[in-house]
Amino acid sequence: MLIYGTNPVKEALNAGRKIFEIFHVDKSHPDIVEQARKMGIKTTMEDKGALNKKFGPTHQGIAANVEDYEPLSLKKALDKTGKKLYVMLDGVEDPHNLGAVIRNVDALGGSGVIIPKHRTATITPTVVKVSSGAIEYVDIIQVTNLNQAIRTIKDHNIWIVGLDVDTDDTLDDIFVDTDITLVFGNEGKGMSRLVKKNCDFIVKIPMYGSVNSMNISASAAVALHDIKRRQRS
Repeated sequence: MLIYGTNPVKEALNAGRKIFEIFHVDKSHPDIVEQARKMGIKTTMEDKGALNKKFGPTHQGIAANVEDYEPLSLKKALDKTGKKLYVMLDGVEDPHNLGAVIRNVDALGGSGVIIPKHRTATITPTVVKVSSGAIEYVDIIQVTNLNQAIRTIKDHNIWIVGLDVDTDDTLDDIFVDTDITLVFGNEGKGMSRLVKKNCDFIVKIPMYGSVNSMNISASAAVALHDIKRRQRS
């Protein structure tokens, strides 16, 4: 996969991802280029215009050809030790939202992001760029069917908490000293009917302005911060 941008390339290097080649504009990011050369990675100087054609104007003068980002199975994720705090995305289609959620999960102490195989944003160069390199440190858990995944997660004593505006209950009503999966629905339609039905709780984030909703990445950030703040350990 071709990725681009300062933080994505830097974090790929720092995290030990296999990198086949790094492309850079002349005199751009000498620290990254030098680090790559010391690690035996091929570096190639590119014209800025060539990078613009490949990635648009947001490449920041550097890109890399790296091994693909392989999703983790739900079983392997659940087998990991420690408290679980997942974000599940039900039909989120915008790669910018997926990338921003991944970044927020890393920043706010989440365990991973659960996505379905179909009808959803997947891991693309845009997602990697928007995640600002956080994708190197967050488990991306891909499942065939969200409802089957929910049943498996429940079997591991993890609560399923759906976020939706159509409820009187709020995040404040949730006991947080336990393992939790937060579920966020599609940008326009919200959660699918069956996913919503299978949630243990449906809550909303209290709003104090004129607009009654936030975008998915902002909602995920608020919910994750609230839970981590209230958890005792």
